[in-house]
Amino acid sequence: MLQLGERVVIVGDAFEQNLPVGEYGYVIAYDRNPDNAFDYVIRAPKTGRNYYVPSDDVESEELLLEYEAERATQEALIDYALATHNEKLFLHVLNGENNDADEQMEPTKEVLSQAEFIKQVNLRAWI
Repeated sequence: MLQLGERVVIVGDAFEQNLPVGEYGYVIAYDRNPDNAFDYVIRAPKTGRNYYVPSDDVESEELLLEYEAERATQEALIDYALATHNEKLFLHVLNGENNDADEQMEPTKEVLSQAEFIKQVNLRAWI
């Protein structure tokens, strides 16, 4: 949940309200009415208007900056790996950081008979 006064960026326009997508604004109020689809009231200084927006249409500016920094770092690593012909680094960046750990920690799946499988499904259905 965003804090009051937090600087946010409008990233979408789900209800086609002609929101200034890509512009920043400030959270000035919460809309706590459960019958309403909107979560926040945003003040956009560039347009000088207040907008009612759902939580999916806005994102914290700090979070967007973190995503952009991660993306730029990943692109730089890919460029470096391609320039130095470092295949191991290239595959490591493309496949993610925890690729080796996921393979080692993956549990082996036991084969269940049909009767055991049906028993498991019935047990979960009662929960």
